[in-house]
Amino acid sequence: MSKVYIIAEAGVNHNGDIDIAYQLVDAARDAGVDAVKFQTFKADRLVAKAAPKAEYQKEATDSNESQADMLKRLELTEGEYRSLKNYCDKKGIQFLSTPFDEESVNFLNGLDLPIMKIPSGEITNLPLLVKIAKTGKKVLLSTGMSEMGEIQEAVDVLMKNGTKEIVALHCNTEYPTPFVDVNLSAMHQMAKILKVPIGYSDHTRGIEIPIAAVAMGAVVIEKHFTLNRNMEGPDHRASLEPDELRQMVASIRNVEAALGNGEKRPSESEKKNIYVARKSIVASRRIQAGEILGEDNLTTKRPGNGISPMRWRHVVGKKAKRNFEEDELIEL
Repeated sequence: MSKVYIIAEAGVNHNGDIDIAYQLVDAARDAGVDAVKFQTFKADRLVAKAAPKAEYQKEATDSNESQADMLKRLELTEGEYRSLKNYCDKKGIQFLSTPFDEESVNFLNGLDLPIMKIPSGEITNLPLLVKIAKTGKKVLLSTGMSEMGEIQEAVDVLMKNGTKEIVALHCNTEYPTPFVDVNLSAMHQMAKILKVPIGYSDHTRGIEIPIAAVAMGAVVIEKHFTLNRNMEGPDHRASLEPDELRQMVASIRNVEAALGNGEKRPSESEKKNIYVARKSIVASRRIQAGEILGEDNLTTKRPGNGISPMRWRHVVGKKAKRNFEEDELIEL
């Protein structure tokens, strides 16, 4: 990727309403992200009827409702996903979605998406990993809750079954993630061991952590967003609102530009200041022709268009070739 690939994670923040989903697409496009991503699943294939909710889900939704019932409310139909894909194409933003079951992999593969996203909870789901690998699509692999061995095993499964390109996303699966648990430095270990590009999927509050991840080398950033953090639903509270998403994108692009090419040399913008900011060897008082140049009649002052002070030892001991006035640039 020639630039950091920024994904606005709409997820299920549409609350099962296609009109809200369209608004999320518009907000993502206006923020300047590269892609907007949803989640594709069949609730009855994803969770058992009695599966409990996570604590953060209980806090943001009806605590007496099962996880299966909650997810059923958040489903979109295949027709609605096709409509969203077409809407994204029309608006000039990449449509992506995360499949949570094999049927959803087949459906999304039929939409000819360039990328398949594997969520953290599916990293140990061998049948789903193989199914996704066989699509041959580029894979984004989220790694929340995972040990390095589990991540390596998932990468090996994907590579052996048809995946050619993988970006492993460092991630913490807590909503919101406490800053002390982010552990951005793990990105370095992942890159060293996995030998694949590394990105970051963020669940913290605010925008500073994904920006820091870019400074540390992340090539993909994924961040949840919503139209309104006060909406009811499992992920709204750990999501950015549109203005914050826009600010995050702008900040990432600034950091990305600031990283440069890694070669230390004067930039084009600062070259003009070399003359102004550096010093030259000048006369500290009036000097007569033939006088010996030394500590008593030389000093260094701006501007820097004369003999560099780095040649001080070369100048000291020489005879003045002519008269010099105080502050005049020394010539040999």
